[in-house]
Amino acid sequence: MFTGLITELGSVQSITRGESSAIFTIAAPKSVAGLTIGDSIAVNGVCLTATSNTDNSFTADVMIQTLNLTSLSDVEVGSPVNLELAAKLDMRMGGHIVQGHVDGVAEVVALTPGEKWAQLEITMPAALMKYVVAQGSITLDGVSLTVGALDDATNGVTVWLIPETLANTNLSSKSAGSKINVEVDVLAKYVERLLNKGVAGGN
Repeated sequence: MFTGLITELGSVQSITRGESSAIFTIAAPKSVAGLTIGDSIAVNGVCLTATSNTDNSFTADVMIQTLNLTSLSDVEVGSPVNLELAAKLDMRMGGHIVQGHVDGVAEVVALTPGEKWAQLEITMPAALMKYVVAQGSITLDGVSLTVGALDDATNGVTVWLIPETLANTNLSSKSAGSKINVEVDVLAKYVERLLNKGVAGGN
């Protein structure tokens, strides 16, 4: 489990592609200090498992299905990636509950700078819009954000990025057409499941 509070902006050192998977090597000097082989780490919001590490980098295997279903397929050598180590029970739970299980890939419409913050507009997969509410939580490339505005007619979601987020995540590098991983609030999916089962069961 994660919180959506990015702990480090890493950089992809190498990608070795195979028939059914790819091996990513990621420079992450801060993160590897608390990372051991077998630990979970979120990379752009995707929960991966560290398979090896050095003093300043780690490797992770990425299955072909993960590449097909997330924006990691667009990552290249040198790309900045958002990193978060798995949450500990004794830490403050900032952000919100994030599983690292990407629900879909959105497309950036625009990133517009402002005097104190930037406005990020994205187009969501239509099937995910029902899980998003204004002032609710959403995870974009692993970053926990508050939904600022919705446009159901265009499947549009708008969030605002504070300077801290722009400085410490890769969201500042997004532009129109960029792909971005989306994880909706898992609580909404649980509620939907409970309601559907209740109706189906006649309760």
